[in-house]
Amino acid sequence: MTPDTKQTGAAHIAAENDPNRLRHLIRRARVVLWDFDGPICRLFAGHSAERVSGDLVSWLEGRGLHGLLTETERESLDPQVVLRAVDRRHPGSDLVAELEERLTQEELRAASSAMPTPYADPLIRTWTAVGSRLAITTNNAPRVVRTYLAGRGLADCFAPHIYGRTQELHHLKPDPHCLNRALRAMGTAPGEALMIGDAPTDHKAAERAGVPFLGYARNDRKAKLLLESGAETVVGSLETLLRLLRG
Repeated sequence: MTPDTKQTGAAHIAAENDPNRLRHLIRRARVVLWDFDGPICRLFAGHSAERVSGDLVSWLEGRGLHGLLTETERESLDPQVVLRAVDRRHPGSDLVAELEERLTQEELRAASSAMPTPYADPLIRTWTAVGSRLAITTNNAPRVVRTYLAGRGLADCFAPHIYGRTQELHHLKPDPHCLNRALRAMGTAPGEALMIGDAPTDHKAAERAGVPFLGYARNDRKAKLLLESGAETVVGSLETLLRLLRG
């Protein structure tokens, strides 16, 4: 088994202790809301997120804006942290719009080398085949999601329900805005949906939207963060869901 397909200890225990809960989550979901980077693919698997973050910081510093970020923000490995930090200080500004577009272009480049999450493709196709409707609710740019899904032949499983980052960055998860947009567009009550995510921000957004949550953790660190955030059901491999769905 590869590290990505091996179930983590904490996640394995969570799933094994209450298999009926996992089965119930899957069977009651008329609509499945997927986070993108993590459950569907590792977007920056071949295009370093750390380098992208550094490039955004360098671009800001080249404009004489070194003091705009704290030391912690400048050293962040997550480009979304840099983007959010600038938006907090200059919300809705041309600077934020330009920075967001630069991040989108980096995400588009990353999409060409993104690594599919093990079992994600067959799980998506199977869930579609059994009649559930799927949507993407992500902090990544919608253009990036559409590009990746088209390359995997998965676009029809989600279209047109892709809800991602806009220039209103205060609506990024953990705000439930993208989840609420999906639910309204699909005419679905929160309790009839299921959110699959790999980060505490996904869990918090689902909680605020009233949507049941299923955590996906590809390693122990991810599982620990999800469980500490209050997620009750976490799996270490999407194969678990695929087996239940096919069964």
